Amino acid sequence: MIDDILSEQDVNTTVIQQFIQELPEKALRFGMKMLFAVAVFFVGSQIIKGVCRIVNKSMEKHNADTGVRQFVGSFLKYSLYLLLVLTTASSVGFSVASVVALLGSAGVAIGLAVQGSLSNLAGGVLILLLKPFRVGDYIVENNGGKEGTVKEIQIFYTKLETVDNHIVVLPNGALANNSITNYSSCPMRRLSLQVGIAYSADIHVARQAILKVLSEEPRVLKDQTMRVFVDELGDSSVVLGIHCWLKNEDYWEGKWAVTEAVKLAMDEAGVCIPFPQIDVHLN
Repeated sequence: MIDDILSEQDVNTTVIQQFIQELPEKALRFGMKMLFAVAVFFVGSQIIKGVCRIVNKSMEKHNADTGVRQFVGSFLKYSLYLLLVLTTASSVGFSVASVVALLGSAGVAIGLAVQGSLSNLAGGVLILLLKPFRVGDYIVENNGGKEGTVKEIQIFYTKLETVDNHIVVLPNGALANNSITNYSSCPMRRLSLQVGIAYSADIHVARQAILKVLSEEPRVLKDQTMRVFVDELGDSSVVLGIHCWLKNEDYWEGKWAVTEAVKLAMDEAGVCIPFPQIDVHLN
């Protein structure tokens, strides 16, 4: 019994000594593999950047749409980096076949985890195929009320730049499945304003003052209809509606200029713009 125990201890000691002796060599081999993997990843990254530049220049040469270039560029980059990661893992010693088999066996769980990303990817493809908007268009996402100028159409999301210089990131899936108003699809945009005047004010005087403002504002298109009309008889005022047309690129500056000029014109014409009020009669 004692001899068996001593023999077993000798075997364990021999195994430990052998492991310690082989440890530097194994560490060196592992370090060399890691350095090789880093070199492969670095070289692969440079190749991917070069390929993306070549593809982008080729699409520019053939006058491809900016959104198409952005989407294809991001899709190509992500795909090539995934291939590079698998190649790097293989160079370290991981079996790519085993990784793929593991991903396949976990397909259901992975599918549930990335279903949002897959929806956004499909939404991006639909946006490029159906072209409800392009880079540079001013759009409003009617479900959430987000609006701005389209700056980028990426593989999973679209970036909007708001008028106050904020960047709004919207998932492509939401954009593809909700209604969108594209204000840039036509070269002109109608400006619609409302201004309330007192019931005692002269409507004709107010109308002529507003029409003068519209005729003098350089951004207002003079070859299009300009209308000033009674839109509503409100509780505290007669609401006048104002319609005129502006170029898309002049819309916001034109809107602000017309709004200010209408207020100044009402003051100059002596037309009162009342605030909400209630008349109380005592018997």
